[in-house]
Amino acid sequence: MADDKKTQLFRSAPIPRAVALLSIPTVASSLVTLVYSLADTFFVGLINDPVQTAAVTLASTVTLAFNAVNNLFGVGASSMMSRALGRDDMPTLRRSSAFGFYGALICGIFFSLACAGLMQPLLNLLGADAVTGPATQRYLFWTVSIGAAPSILNVVMAYLLRSEGATLHASIGTMSGCLLNILLDPLFILPSGFGMGAEGAALATLISNCAAVLYFMGYLFLKRNSTYVCISPKEFTLKREIAGGVCAVGVPASIQNLLNVVSHMVLNNLAAPFGAAALAAMGIASKVCMMPMYASSGISQGVMPLIGYTYAARMSNRMKKAVSFTAKLSLSFLVAAALVCSLFSRAITSAFISDPETIAYGSVFIRGMVLAIPFLSMDFLAVGVFQAVGKGYLSLFMAILRKAVLEIPAYYLLNRLWPLTGLSFAQLLAESVMAAVGAVLLLRFLQTLPQEKQEQPAATQS
Repeated sequence: MADDKKTQLFRSAPIPRAVALLSIPTVASSLVTLVYSLADTFFVGLINDPVQTAAVTLASTVTLAFNAVNNLFGVGASSMMSRALGRDDMPTLRRSSAFGFYGALICGIFFSLACAGLMQPLLNLLGADAVTGPATQRYLFWTVSIGAAPSILNVVMAYLLRSEGATLHASIGTMSGCLLNILLDPLFILPSGFGMGAEGAALATLISNCAAVLYFMGYLFLKRNSTYVCISPKEFTLKREIAGGVCAVGVPASIQNLLNVVSHMVLNNLAAPFGAAALAAMGIASKVCMMPMYASSGISQGVMPLIGYTYAARMSNRMKKAVSFTAKLSLSFLVAAALVCSLFSRAITSAFISDPETIAYGSVFIRGMVLAIPFLSMDFLAVGVFQAVGKGYLSLFMAILRKAVLEIPAYYLLNRLWPLTGLSFAQLLAESVMAAVGAVLLLRFLQTLPQEKQEQPAATQS
């Protein structure tokens, strides 16, 4: 039986409080994760060498590919766990978490071996040349060839903890690693420290991910008698109802992130011919605009356990109120963030690098990219809801439409019409369409929710 105290947040807490308790730690974790990524770019930028900054930009495409594995086992397992908790199905909950953990570990090891064995073809695929190739290879050695497994487990274990409402500890684990990374960056990167440049940023990332995984392992050991998260090898199974259930949500989420990687590679390859300064500026602008994007994604991911639980428990009214409140919260935040980024685009770019050409490019790119940000609120929320309730095929449809049908072709079209500058407006074209599609699909889904079970009176609070 589920512990009533652990499920009270899902069943009876007022909606604003439940969304805040679930989303704020997740958003904080997402933002700190991005901040440490920005810290890499910032401290490498202090060297004032566009080649080093470009290496971080090129290598980030591979680390983005980790998200495919993160989503396969993190999103897939946590969705299964939340819905199993709503049904009071403890065996499925334990087996889903074990499958997510060991699946992530095995894939992380495979990722490392594949990258180490295919390094040169990978560098060519990323768009690295004779100038940027050596620095990119050194960065990938620490972050991927050595560090893939801890990087993936860091994220997946946070997902598993969030599924039972332990968002605070999930965020502490992630943020502790990120903060350690920020502290280590100047030591390893700058000439006043070890002077390793981009390679130093990669080594700092490896150490911080290992520290985060150690935190999660310690938490599970100390809470072994009260947590629902189980990583016992005895609970790991490849039975169809577990592996199939996780993959039904995880595979579409994984494909979604692979499409993100493809889109990022296309963007880098289209920007690369314009020189290292343009490529470095595109990397800076992309990471700056990722901050509100990560926040919106964090809100949607944070509320997923609540959506999954209420859906499985047939608490339809509570689920609808949670979706409505989350949509308003996310949209308000993204509009404000877009305005700030647009107004201070040049100052923001200048904070990362002092090269005048890179600053000029970066300020233009940021102003173009932020126009798409407010539309992300509906896109991300719809995807999060579909993942939470096990309808992975709808999230996959949205991912294919967003990237393969709209964004990637828009890169080529707009770059042809307005070389380089047009690249920054491709997301606006894609996200404006996706916001409308997401709204229609989400409203139709909410209208078809099954009959409720008897709800607790407090569940109607908002």
